[in-house]
Amino acid sequence: MKDQLHDLGHGFWNIRGSFVRDEMVDIGNQSALVRLDSGKFILLDSYTLTDKVREQVMALTSDGEDIEAVLNVHPFHTVHCARVAQDFPHATFYGSARHHKEVPEVDWSEDYVESDAVAKRYPELEFSLPKGIDYISPDDSVHSGSLLVYHPASQSLYVDDTFEIAPSKLLNQIKGDINLHATTLKALKDEPNAGQEYCDWALGLAREWYDVRYFCGAHSGLVVFEPGEFAEKLTATINKARSTLAAN
Repeated sequence: MKDQLHDLGHGFWNIRGSFVRDEMVDIGNQSALVRLDSGKFILLDSYTLTDKVREQVMALTSDGEDIEAVLNVHPFHTVHCARVAQDFPHATFYGSARHHKEVPEVDWSEDYVESDAVAKRYPELEFSLPKGIDYISPDDSVHSGSLLVYHPASQSLYVDDTFEIAPSKLLNQIKGDINLHATTLKALKDEPNAGQEYCDWALGLAREWYDVRYFCGAHSGLVVFEPGEFAEKLTATINKARSTLAAN
């Protein structure tokens, strides 16, 4: 898959990349460049920039000097962290506790990426951590937990794994459902009403982020929704899954 940079307007660019699983299938990867009100930039997630996309990002950011921080929002997406930290040594790197543990060579900020401190630092963005499921599962194969990021100005939702859309199609008007990650049931916390809490959180998200137009999924590609379509589809998915989730 050829890396691409998509300008979604109002200071938000989605970077589409590659991730080859088991040396066979490219399931895709992503990052995002966000321009702050200050004129500086941040990156969402670490992804090694190469070739034309690197040139484009560098041109936008004064050869990278204007990138002030990298927010790594998925605890299990760690492959590119060390390289990106080398590429932007002046940037502040935010991650989860798992990032600190798995990539200790990076000079991580003491503030975890999911903290209120980081959310207050970047009012251009809205953040949401799923309720009822583990953000960092003790099972390394369970990747449902991630910090979701919404950029209201561009109506862009950036999400790694928690929600998915199949089939993966780039910039395609798609009528398919929003799917929950395949490991969502395994990710449920061992607590009463965990499934109910997850469903209530997701339905609340559909209401709060009703205006989502661009769905930037790590392995789903970049999907464009009609007005209100995101909320409609997420609500329908949760309503269908509620009985199964609530029973576990």
